[in-house]
Amino acid sequence: MEKKCLDCGDTIRGRTDKKFCSDQCRNNYNNRLNRDSNNYVRNVHGLLRKNRRILSDLYSEKMIRVHKDALFALGYNFSFFTHIIENSGGQKFHYCFEYGYRETGDDFLELSMNSQYLEYQ
Repeated sequence: MEKKCLDCGDTIRGRTDKKFCSDQCRNNYNNRLNRDSNNYVRNVHGLLRKNRRILSDLYSEKMIRVHKDALFALGYNFSFFTHIIENSGGQKFHYCFEYGYRETGDDFLELSMNSQYLEYQ
């Protein structure tokens, strides 16, 4: 019985349990199979990187207090962040990797940097 490659349909030579005729066909098949989930992860990671860059730029410019609309104008997406930390005073900080903010209640945000991330470098 002649086995066919799952990607290109060519005849497979070699071991009886092979599914692909070459590494290229194996990669093509698996990339096509995982395309949707890989695209989703790539898009979310891109949004997180963009949010981090915006917070990093503002923080490095010593802008510790920023109006929420200013972040919107820069393209910040408030739906995407990596984690939330609540301090002992009950204040919640939304972080995008090591840069974060807390809402002050008057449409302003107080920016901060979590120094714990520097330990992982």
